[in-house]
Amino acid sequence: MAKGGFPGMGGGNMNNLIKQAQKFQKQMEDMQKDLENKSFEATVGGGAVTAVVNGKKQLIDVKIKPEVVDPDDVEMLQDLIISACNEAFKKAEDESAGEMKKMTGGMNIPGMF
Repeated sequence: MAKGGFPGMGGGNMNNLIKQAQKFQKQMEDMQKDLENKSFEATVGGGAVTAVVNGKKQLIDVKIKPEVVDPDDVEMLQDLIISACNEAFKKAEDESAGEMKKMTGGMNIPGMF
């Protein structure tokens, strides 16, 4: 290796590369903390069921309108709850992926999030 760093790096040195990596790592940690503190809500069945998840992908709230609780059709209510939860989780995942894409400039880095 030539003196002064890696070939093709524009004369940059290893210290600059390390500083850039540390800065990127800090930005990633900050982004992850921000996402973990957000909540994502999905409503299905015309407002019958609402699910709320956080950025840690934990279900934190489920709201069910009393008028949709039909003892003769429990399966429909179960399906609505599953659908609302899955949609809320998808919103959280989509935002996480979008933020990651912004951070990496669209590069796909295996093992990240």
